[in-house]
Amino acid sequence: MTKILYVGLDVHKESIVVATAAQGDTEVELYGQIGGTLEALDKLIKKLAKPGIELRFVYEAGPCGYVIYRHLVKGRYHCEVIAPSLIPTKASDRVKTDRRDARQLARLFRAGELTAIYVPDEEDEAVRDLVRARERAVSDQRKGRQRLKGFLLPLGHRDKGQADWSAAHLRYLATIKLSHAAQQIAFQEYLEAITVATERLARLTHAVEAALPGWKREPIVRALMSLRGVALINGMTLVAEAGDLTRFESPTQLMSYFGLTPSEYSSGEKRQQGGITKAGNGACRRALVEAAHQYRIAPRVSPAMQKRQEGQSQEVRAIAWKAQQRLHERYQVLSGRHKKVVVIMAALARELCGFVWAIACQVSAPHKVKMRVKITPQEVPAPAPKTAAARPTSRKSASTKRAYQLDAKKKFKK
Repeated sequence: MTKILYVGLDVHKESIVVATAAQGDTEVELYGQIGGTLEALDKLIKKLAKPGIELRFVYEAGPCGYVIYRHLVKGRYHCEVIAPSLIPTKASDRVKTDRRDARQLARLFRAGELTAIYVPDEEDEAVRDLVRARERAVSDQRKGRQRLKGFLLPLGHRDKGQADWSAAHLRYLATIKLSHAAQQIAFQEYLEAITVATERLARLTHAVEAALPGWKREPIVRALMSLRGVALINGMTLVAEAGDLTRFESPTQLMSYFGLTPSEYSSGEKRQQGGITKAGNGACRRALVEAAHQYRIAPRVSPAMQKRQEGQSQEVRAIAWKAQQRLHERYQVLSGRHKKVVVIMAALARELCGFVWAIACQVSAPHKVKMRVKITPQEVPAPAPKTAAARPTSRKSASTKRAYQLDAKKKFKK
């Protein structure tokens, strides 16, 4: 009879602390500390491997990545990676050491109280790293621009109506001459930092676009681009960060993974819901909220969107069109209730997440999609001219505004 030996690894850059827990109610034993290399891990396996014993490994996700996981899986060993936030802890536990962490991992792994996370393969991880590098370049460019504006504001240089960082704005910056040489040097350095960040962003954007052809997730990304507000960059971000979208059994699970579900505090007959949890992938959440702003406009198929939908199935185009109708109607209802814009966009992003899941499943796992909408050529809307985006109505009604104006006139007369 084969017995299972659970091995907890507390992984660090230079070392790994090991603890083992045999199957049953035996005590968790501390094996000790080994080197942080794969060679040291192989020596550990040779010492622990015995006839009739199955080794199962577990460790926390961290800066060391998934090298250990892939090495163990390649050697046909069972291994799971656990998110630190998903490890149950006692409120009274105030002592943390590497040895205690290794013992805790082995004990909880044996008890079945740990939840494994999704581990992407090497190709998906490579594309994800490229997408994240571009996101950091966007952040660096934004921070550089903010630093420059913060530097010029105390010196009396304000924007004179030009759109920020347009061609006119850049020409305006080129005309600025500061009185002191030290300030002029600082100003030029800020400009140079923005130029470097902009060039790096352009290179990374081109690299992300070039990485899509030939990627195994390309069909899903192309299909997601049928949605309004989801172009190549947003589509790549969603798929690269989440990986296989069909691994979620329902759109609710995907919404929770992106942190778009509302928080809740209920007790007894009292039920109270708050803002979204923001407990999931922040990059995907930002991409969906950014795309949600496009659904303020009435449903239409622009020439650019029509081009993105070329080659897609009728089912995918039907889901994309259904998303436009549903989300625009939802926007009108929520804005009519005078909800805040951030609340409206979070609600639209949450529902858009469901359409993202539906399209991904339509491409890779059609049996999961319950919505079966057939679209006919007569139902396909023709490209229409742009319409102005509807804006949420003000909280004050027309009569309230009128009364306020009359009251102001009375005060002025007095």
